[in-house]
This record gives sequence, structure tokens and C-alpha cells, in this order.
Amino acid sequence: MSENVAATENFDPAEHVRAMIGRHYRTADYYEVGREKVREYARAVQDFNPLHWDGDAAKALGHSNVIAPLTFMSLVGTLAQRRLLEKIAVGFDLSQMLQTDQILEFYQPIVAGDQLYCDVSLDSYREVMGKDMMVTKNIVSNQRNELVEITYTTLLIGRDGDVDKGIIEAAESLVMHGATTMAARASASDHDDEEQVEHPPLVTVDHRSSPSVKFEDVSVGDTLPGKTFRLTRGDLVNYAGVAGDANPIHWSEKFAKLIDLDNVLAHGMLTMGLGGGYITEWLGDPGAVKDYTVRFTAPIPVDTHRAAEIEFGGKIKSLDTEARTAVIALSATFEGKRIFGHRATATVQLA
Repeated sequence: MSENVAATENFDPAEHVRAMIGRHYRTADYYEVGREKVREYARAVQDFNPLHWDGDAAKALGHSNVIAPLTFMSLVGTLAQRRLLEKIAVGFDLSQMLQTDQILEFYQPIVAGDQLYCDVSLDSYREVMGKDMMVTKNIVSNQRNELVEITYTTLLIGRDGDVDKGIIEAAESLVMHGATTMAARASASDHDDEEQVEHPPLVTVDHRSSPSVKFEDVSVGDTLPGKTFRLTRGDLVNYAGVAGDANPIHWSEKFAKLIDLDNVLAHGMLTMGLGGGYITEWLGDPGAVKDYTVRFTAPIPVDTHRAAEIEFGGKIKSLDTEARTAVIALSATFEGKRIFGHRATATVQLA
């Protein structure tokens, strides 16, 4: 259907995608969160908070099982997002997607054993300096029809024909066999997805967290202890496998140079995951994070012969006495250059 639409004379991809704003895709099947997958993902983002690893430690703070790191939902939502875009972004090349912003709103932590459903929609579209910018919204719920998380992802997407076919063929010859067609085959099955279907309103639960930092012990302007993370090529390859990110720009130097890059680049969501672990190590309970927002401003090249070092820092930007929450301004630098924009913040509940 998409190819027939795109072949129509005078077809305007921008006009078509504007008409698709608000269009929903809801996964009919669920993603079941496994305990070992939580640990695998935590290892990939170098997050060793005991609540991701030790069921007894998680239960001591009121969780029924190990809980997932803050950015865990990215590996679940990516496929649902792609299926939506395959249906609505006619005339665009989904192999050319650059993520620029990520907003995560947390309503309860993801716990091993949860069955997660995604309702993805196109939230907005605009053209920026000749580029096409789309924002997708993902409403995540569980088997109890409870709201778990809402995410907003901002993407710059290229149009069909913008990239040489030889480059596309080179990418397809590098990635795992079938990786570029699996999502298309899955979304082609009508019984595998639901669109524009009414569902009961989601329930918002009153989640209680157990942060180790007390509200009375912090002030505006206080700084968090700094921390340095190291990323090797092996870390990038591991994250690509764990997160299901087939883009060879993150692990093939040959492909990177084919598109005029000097080196492979670390995944944006990997660096956001590092930042999430940095915040929750200070906070204690990852379930006490209310939201986490990042704008990706500079890539991180990773050499073969030495690790890339990323320095994280944080400062208390504001405090809400009534809600007993704090907003943390997060900084992340690589070789003195900011890799997150000024919008990198997290709102956290304090004891």
C-alpha cells in the first residue's frame, strides 16, 4: 500500500505525514520483561545498582523483583516505533534516522515479569532547515492496564533517494541477516497489530519509592559527585546486540568511512543510559526518578586502541518543597565537549 501511495503523481511526503499526526499503532502482543534481560541491559549501560541485579535488594525497597534501568524501554519501544513509521512515513527512508531528543516520563518502574504494551503515535511533524523532524509518542502500559511510562522521541528522517543505493546495500550486507526486513514482515501481518482501537483508560498507580537522599540534606546549587565512564568498541558491539540496534555506524569503521565519518560513534541511548545510572547511583532507588530528558548535541567517536572517556556531573537546579522533588541538571562531556544539551535534566523524588 505504501509503495502505491508513494508512486502517485505529485505525491508530497510532507503533506502525507502531516495528515498522519495522531495516528496510533498499538502492539497486540506484549513484551515480557525477563530478569536476565534486565541484568543484561544493566551491564550494557554499566549500571550496577543492586536493584537491577539482586531480587532481595529490590524487595527490601518495596519492589516485587529486580527493576529495569531508566532507559530499558528504548529496546522495547524501538520496534513498535518503526512499525508505526513504516505505515505512515511514506516517501521517507527509515535507514536514515537520527535521534536528537529523548524524553522519558516515569509512572512506575519496570519490573521483571511485567508484560508491556506499546501505543505509539506520531505526535508532531515539521521541517527544520530542509530536514524532516518527527516526534513519536509511546504510551507504555502493563498487564494490569496500568500506565508505566510515556516517552517522546525526536527524529530527523531522510527522504527516499537522499542516500546512494550503494551505501544502503553496504549497510544491509553488514548487519545480521534479515535485520532490515524483520520489522517489515512483522508489520505486514494484520493480526500482529492493532490500529485506532479503543481500549479501557489506563490506571495511574500511586507508586511509592525509597530514595536514600533526604530532601532536607540538599540545596539548590549543590553538585553531585562526578564520575567517568569508559566506552570501548566492545561496549558498542555489546550494546548493539542487547538493544537490537543494527546500525553499522556504531561498530563498523569501514561503513562509517563510507558515509564520510572518521570513526564509529557511540549510541545516543547508550550515553543516556550511562547518565541514568549516574543519577540513580546517587539517588539510591531508580523508582524515585519522575522524568529524564536529554538532547544529543555531539557524537562520541570510539577508537580501536583506546576507550572513550565520558565525564558526568550534576547540579541541583531547583527544589519543590511541597512535592519534595529536585530537578537535577546533568552534564556530560567528552574531551571537553558537551555531548548533552542544556535540556539534560532529571526530576527525582527525595526522602
